[in-house]
Amino acid sequence: MDYLKVLTDMIAINTTAPPGLNYPQMMDYLEPLFAQVGFETQKVPIPKEMAGGKIDRVNLLAHRRNPGKPRLIFYGHVDVVPAQGWDAFTPRVENGRVYGRGASDMKGGIAALLLALDAVKDKPLKYDTSVMITTDEEVGQADQLRYLGRFLEPLAGSYFFDLDSSFGYVAIAGLGALGMVVKVKGKSVHSAMSHLGENAVENAVPVLNALINLKKKVVLRKSKTDAEPDSGLTKMEARLNINMVQGGLKQNIIPDECTIAIDRRLIPEENIVTAEKEMMETLNSVPGVTWEIEQVFRIPTVPPVNDPIVDELVEVIRNVTGATGKYGEMGSGDFGPIATLEWQAKHFGAGVIRPDSNIHGKDEFANQKDITDLAVIISSFISP
Repeated sequence: MDYLKVLTDMIAINTTAPPGLNYPQMMDYLEPLFAQVGFETQKVPIPKEMAGGKIDRVNLLAHRRNPGKPRLIFYGHVDVVPAQGWDAFTPRVENGRVYGRGASDMKGGIAALLLALDAVKDKPLKYDTSVMITTDEEVGQADQLRYLGRFLEPLAGSYFFDLDSSFGYVAIAGLGALGMVVKVKGKSVHSAMSHLGENAVENAVPVLNALINLKKKVVLRKSKTDAEPDSGLTKMEARLNINMVQGGLKQNIIPDECTIAIDRRLIPEENIVTAEKEMMETLNSVPGVTWEIEQVFRIPTVPPVNDPIVDELVEVIRNVTGATGKYGEMGSGDFGPIATLEWQAKHFGAGVIRPDSNIHGKDEFANQKDITDLAVIISSFISP
């Protein structure tokens, strides 16, 4: 298996989400590769009603079923975030790195998986093994995952190996997420007649100040779970960030709306219901301002996974790289909570992402050695 060709071919297929481009083309490319490594394949079109009304959501499943063995399912996604300011879908290989949008998040992980499965295609496996390759992770895929789950039974008690993870250790936890979009209201008039209107941008200032005061409390909250070593943190930490403020049409018009986008990340010990209540109490504490919640996005927190299979993977990584560990990742996603809370499975991960890989940024890259090392880790982990 020429993993480098596979990865560069995948990068060259623009699967940007939103809007969600070229998913069928990507699955058409991957399906014969999984067949080549001895897996039975199945393309699963996701119904519009399970994809938020979106079309062309095609997922790929691959199986080497081994009834009676522990159930292991590899997870990955093909969609990538938008790219600007660089030629993101023309891959390049330089100095041991593969550059391109999705190189590390997370097409490099899929390339490593294919390389690993190729290495063991003529060998028995320790697990009843499946692979799920999904879409729309970057924009929300919860209902798509729920639909796909019916094709992956049994789920309860199974293990999910999440390739959308960092390199060099086992990811055992992630952050929960609470996203809120708040629209502050005003009344629009000519700027010279501002006494007849109400400035929504100025009304937003005390709201922003209240949120910043809450942030000062939130960021002090630390988990008992160790954070990934390269993050610069010792423990996982809670976050509250105001990432967008939009208001106004023109310099001489009093704005009647100002939108504030808030990103709250929760450590495993926190509860999303409590976090949302805290956010609402903060907004309600601001006197004399009219606002409404325009959008809420929730990813529940889950406790760190504790299972002997994780310790086994830790040792495999140690044997391949010389260093290892079990850490929480400072990131969030739909998949972990659904696998853990809804499917009653065990969820952990290892991938090719590093803090300096520039995921979601310009010149995203993956290290070639990380890809080949992950392939050895996976093949060693699933072989008797």
